[in-house]
Amino acid sequence: MADTKPGLRKPEFTKVDQLRPGTSGHNVTVKIVSTKMVLQKGRSDGPQARQMRISECIVGDETGVVVFTARNDQVDMMKEGTTVTLRNAKIDMYKGSMRVAVDKWGRVEVTEPASFKVKEDTNMSLVEYEVVNVVE
Repeated sequence: MADTKPGLRKPEFTKVDQLRPGTSGHNVTVKIVSTKMVLQKGRSDGPQARQMRISECIVGDETGVVVFTARNDQVDMMKEGTTVTLRNAKIDMYKGSMRVAVDKWGRVEVTEPASFKVKEDTNMSLVEYEVVNVVE
């Protein structure tokens, strides 16, 4: 029987300065500039002892930086200077600014150190966006 499965597409990688609000499906290779734990709470009651951790990380490439919201297991990978690939990342909006997030449909992978120098003076999360409804 012939293999009828379509061939896998090569992932297209995006640069940080090309990220826009409300978009998803981004593949980005970035270096971690800094990381800050913003929420850590655990529940020891019930049948499943769960712990929830959220960390905000400044990540970037040679075009700029953006805030990445790391959740639970992703927090352990976020060490300053580490290079990671964010697969199927989406852009969340928080108080009018962009945040990159990887949910259950995406993946965060630690990769070999990248050769680029992070351009820290272009922070895409400092650009404030406003929702405008267009009436036709």
